[in-house]
Amino acid sequence: MSPRRFLQRILPQRSLLTEHRRLRFLGERLHDPDLWHLSRRSVAGGLAAGLFVACLPVPFHMLIAVPLALALRVNLPIAALSVWVTNPITMPALLWLEYKLGAWLLGVPANQEHFALTWHWLTETALQIWQPLLLGSLLCATLAAVVTNVSVRMLWRLHLVNRWRNRRARSRPG
Repeated sequence: MSPRRFLQRILPQRSLLTEHRRLRFLGERLHDPDLWHLSRRSVAGGLAAGLFVACLPVPFHMLIAVPLALALRVNLPIAALSVWVTNPITMPALLWLEYKLGAWLLGVPANQEHFALTWHWLTETALQIWQPLLLGSLLCATLAAVVTNVSVRMLWRLHLVNRWRNRRARSRPG
C-alpha cells in the first residue's frame, strides 16, 4: 500500500475539520489545499513541525502545532496528531533527557534533587533548571524535526522509485 493511501485511510476527513465549530476562528486559512495535501513535502513537513513542538517543555502542544502548520503550509492533521508522541507517559523521560543534555552542553552539574509535585518544588527547581532544559529541548526539537523531515522524504522517494522500477519491469516484454 502506498504511503498516500495509508495516510488517507487513517487521517480524519478534511470536511470534518474544516467545519468543526472550534476551528472556525481560523477562517479561510483552513481551506488552503496545502494543509491537506498528502505529498512528500507536506507530510514530511507536518511530521517535522509536530515533532518539533512535541519536544518543547510547554503544555497544549496541539495549540502550537496547528498555527505552525498553517505558517509553514504543511499537512495540518499530521502536524496536530504527531505531537502525541509525547504524552503523560513519555513526557517525563523526554524532559529528563533534554535537561541532562542541556546541563551537559552548558557544563553545569545536573540537579539530582528528588521530584515532588508541589508548587514550592516547581518554583524553586524551575529557576535552577530552565536554562539546561530549554537548551536541551530546543536541540532535541530541532534534531527531531530535521531527521524526521529528511527521513520521510527519503523513504517516500525510495518507495516511489521502487514502484516505478516494478512497473517498468512488468511492462518489459518477456
